[in-house]
Amino acid sequence: MSQIPASALEAQESFDVKKEKVDMLHGKAVGVMGVLFLTVTGAAPESAMLGNVPFGASAGNGMYMPGAFLLATIVLTIFSIGYAAMASKVSSVGGFYSYISLGLGRDMGMASGMASFASYSVFEASLYGLFAYFANAWVKAHFGIDIEWIWLALFCVVLAALLSHFDVQLSAKILGVALILEVFILLVFNAGVAMSPTAKFDISALNPLNAFIPVAEQKATFAGEEVAIAAGAAAVGIFMAFWSWVGFEMAPNYAEESVDPKHIVPRSLYISVIGLGIFYTITSWCAVSAYPTESDMLAKAAKDSSNFFLTPLEQNVGTWASELMGFLILTSSFACGMAFHNTAARYAYSLGREGVFLSFFGKTHPTYKSPYTASLGQSALAALWLGLFAYFLGTDDPTAQAYVAVYTMLAILGTMLLLILQAFVSIAILLYFQKNHPGEVGIIPGLIAPVISFVAQVYLVYLLVTNLATFGGAGAFGSNIPYYALGIVVWGFAWGVILRVAAPETHAKIGRLVYNE
Repeated sequence: MSQIPASALEAQESFDVKKEKVDMLHGKAVGVMGVLFLTVTGAAPESAMLGNVPFGASAGNGMYMPGAFLLATIVLTIFSIGYAAMASKVSSVGGFYSYISLGLGRDMGMASGMASFASYSVFEASLYGLFAYFANAWVKAHFGIDIEWIWLALFCVVLAALLSHFDVQLSAKILGVALILEVFILLVFNAGVAMSPTAKFDISALNPLNAFIPVAEQKATFAGEEVAIAAGAAAVGIFMAFWSWVGFEMAPNYAEESVDPKHIVPRSLYISVIGLGIFYTITSWCAVSAYPTESDMLAKAAKDSSNFFLTPLEQNVGTWASELMGFLILTSSFACGMAFHNTAARYAYSLGREGVFLSFFGKTHPTYKSPYTASLGQSALAALWLGLFAYFLGTDDPTAQAYVAVYTMLAILGTMLLLILQAFVSIAILLYFQKNHPGEVGIIPGLIAPVISFVAQVYLVYLLVTNLATFGGAGAFGSNIPYYALGIVVWGFAWGVILRVAAPETHAKIGRLVYNE
């Protein structure tokens, strides 16, 4: 019995998007730098450092936080090996959705499509909660005005909706400027600490194995008073390090808008993962080394985390630098939210153009070729998430409502969904290459890297679930986050089964519209 050639088999499994009667995105609009600006901004280096390092150090692994970032660099680079290999074969705005559909089947693809859209949808609202928290403090400090956080967050929703309505090149330029500025101020911070006579660098902080050593219970001094530092959980520091990369995996979603997707997307993945890894490791090392002793560092991180970076920056560089960093956290959080907005809109567009969910979202603007209807839909959802939190929790306490509730809780939900998706896509990549390109990509990208990645993602989900209370996952919403995530995945899978029975022709297109060039 003769075998069907891999190329013919793959052709039967997908539809060329250019031959289907669907609205197309703006082809060849961005190069490798454009894709990097659109994705690395989602990782938000300044937000990641200022938001994740203090908490990860004080409640996790203390001075070994840089080792956690190096560990994450290694694991995510391994994940990227298979992910980049898949991107070199399949170009689709669907990203995870398309890859999982091709590897694990259409019903699992539908589940991943819903989960992907939900993940990035709540990420946008989450980051606007962070923006509102910092913006409220900044406006109050400089103008003495106390603006309710909901209005600041909704301002971001409207601004992102306006900017994303136009050509993707505009988003790339805006996000590029924001990224360059936040990287600049963090480099200034690193240089200031490196030249500080009071900084204390310890090379053991860079050992990835030391990332598994938790903070010991101890006494420390802060503002002249003795404070108790509780014993940490190393898992918290490790998870916060991995959390800092969220956004880099969005590169495949811009495949159809890039000049040479088969080469640009894999290249962007490697540059972002390794580049961020080196940058995060060095910056976090400077941050935990900026204080004379580990106890001083832990006390600052636990009791004054918002100034964990700002205080040494002002001491070592000057007030102008701390003022600039304080302002750039606003542009960083907004740009990060906008990057997530763009990706959520492209997932909605991908589902819509295949007709598997809300076909209205599958339209592109006649002039700008942007997914403008999906973008408007995502803006409405972001406003809804923010409005619900404001309605049930109030708008008079930015710390408890905008930061702890909106930012933290929605980020945990989105991250849990993303980790589940990365576990799914790791297995999907393995099965896809075995079925369509056996022996073509080699044993490392086709087998070893996906297996290691799958185990790592499952372990991270375990860390998140078992340490949910430590991350602040208490209360009616926080304690039920795992069930919300599971419900979204199950709902997507069930919808795929329904389509298989009720609309088999539509079901056949789940995750299968790809860009062949």
